[in-house]
Amino acid sequence: MHTIGIMQPYFMPYIGYWQLLSAVDEYVIYDDVNFIKGGWINRNNILINNTKHLFTISLSHASPNRKINEISIDDNFNKFLKTIQNSYYKAPFYNQTFNLIKKICDFPGVNLADFISNSIHEIVSYLNINTKIYRSSELQGVPESRGKDRVVNICKRLQASAYINAIGGQSLYDKEDFKLHNIDLFFLKTIPFEYQQFKKPFIDGLSIIDVLMFNNRESVCSLLQNYTLI
Repeated sequence: MHTIGIMQPYFMPYIGYWQLLSAVDEYVIYDDVNFIKGGWINRNNILINNTKHLFTISLSHASPNRKINEISIDDNFNKFLKTIQNSYYKAPFYNQTFNLIKKICDFPGVNLADFISNSIHEIVSYLNINTKIYRSSELQGVPESRGKDRVVNICKRLQASAYINAIGGQSLYDKEDFKLHNIDLFFLKTIPFEYQQFKKPFIDGLSIIDVLMFNNRESVCSLLQNYTLI
């Protein structure tokens, strides 16, 4: 079975994103679709004073009328990095995780898709994930289409026999529609888990930043397998 995953580029998303990326043979960063205002492309949650806190990366001229790869970053990351320092400096794996985040934030370009794509590659390298990664804007030979049809066309272009989507895709895609194209459709569902966070009650649904701060690489790689396909 040759598996494909396709997702928009999110900055430091929750672990389910990385589980999907790790679960497939080839992964497409969907960077030439419209920006979702109020979505998770440029923001996520971290732990501050044992509570869930939303961080947001500032953008320039972000609009749902623009594609993700047409938007620029307008952030020097000083406030973001300071927040990470203040929140996690006592975490057991702070040093290596902060160095990774700092390296990501030092990326020289301001294009949003370039920046997030680089962050994905950095974390994939850090976790030794072997999935081959493409950007949809760079794929050749995909017919012009939208929505489900574009996803199907990308799967065909990469000769996928199975398409794996995040669990939220159940409201968007139907298994029978994909079966008509000889493609099996699966949805990845994260199995609930906990890890120690400053000896306080566990708060889930946080950015991969939190996972990396409290778990070594081997433990994170084990968590990447903590899912089921339905």
